[in-house]
Amino acid sequence: MDYNILKDLPAEQLNDILSKIRRTKVNVLLVGGTGVGKSSTIKAIFESDGKNNGNPEVGDGARPETMEINKYELNENLIIWDSPGLGDSPEKDDEHSKKIIEALRKLDDKGKPLIDLVFLILDAGSRDFGSAYKLIKDVIKPNLNSFDHDRLLIGLNQADQAMKGHYWNKFENRPEEKLLEHLDNVVEVVRSRVKEGADLDVEPIYYSAGCVINGERLSEPYNLTKLLSFILEHLPKKKRAVIADHINQDEANFRHNDNKENYQQKVEKSILSSFMDWAGEVAKDIGDWAKKEATKPENLTMAARFIWSLFKKK
Repeated sequence: MDYNILKDLPAEQLNDILSKIRRTKVNVLLVGGTGVGKSSTIKAIFESDGKNNGNPEVGDGARPETMEINKYELNENLIIWDSPGLGDSPEKDDEHSKKIIEALRKLDDKGKPLIDLVFLILDAGSRDFGSAYKLIKDVIKPNLNSFDHDRLLIGLNQADQAMKGHYWNKFENRPEEKLLEHLDNVVEVVRSRVKEGADLDVEPIYYSAGCVINGERLSEPYNLTKLLSFILEHLPKKKRAVIADHINQDEANFRHNDNKENYQQKVEKSILSSFMDWAGEVAKDIGDWAKKEATKPENLTMAARFIWSLFKKK
């Protein structure tokens, strides 16, 4: 039996599955200092058709006029909560922290934490992460459920500029050996400091969201497929299929990675297994197939692409 079992599902059942997924909301809280690339990261990973009742899109610029966390909706079921930048001053950081605590304590209509993922973005070229460490220890950890600490993901953006642009192979869009050593060291420093200060096990990821100015692509992203795979892993399993409806379709955004693992396959597996959980509620007959066949390499890619095509057709 192959992935055609999905294609053979009656249209009514497929529509029911898609409807259930699209009624499910994913809430991501973005945290990071001014200029770390929150906006470019979201635009590179997700399709940038967000809306927030006429306000500007997710941004990295200072917003002195407000201390509020801005809310942006991508097709109404992927919701990005953009917190003000950290590091401007201790007084502002205290106010920002209060707003982040409020967000983390929000509950959905089922009484569960509203925020599914806290995505903390740092500048890979900086070593001054004091504000971030303090935020993790004093704000984020105390307001995550004890069994929910894996909701924290740390990304180190602008990896291509981590050594002021040196040792970056522009032709192959990847770091050279000296830069790799530097980036691995930064990852280890952040990992150990978070463990020491907040007793949390994290696996920071360095990446580059790329650079686009006035519609002109000046540099391509790096390690975005890896980052996407980790975002999916940090989300509740049934919510991972929601992300499939929003992934940016520009293949150039995902073609350069460190290739330590097959990240594309990890992404496909995450989305497919999530879809199968939903499908099992509607079409009970595919439950056993999903457990045995869905993640086999010969079925995985075709099934995942079929699921993506369903979302795009709808």
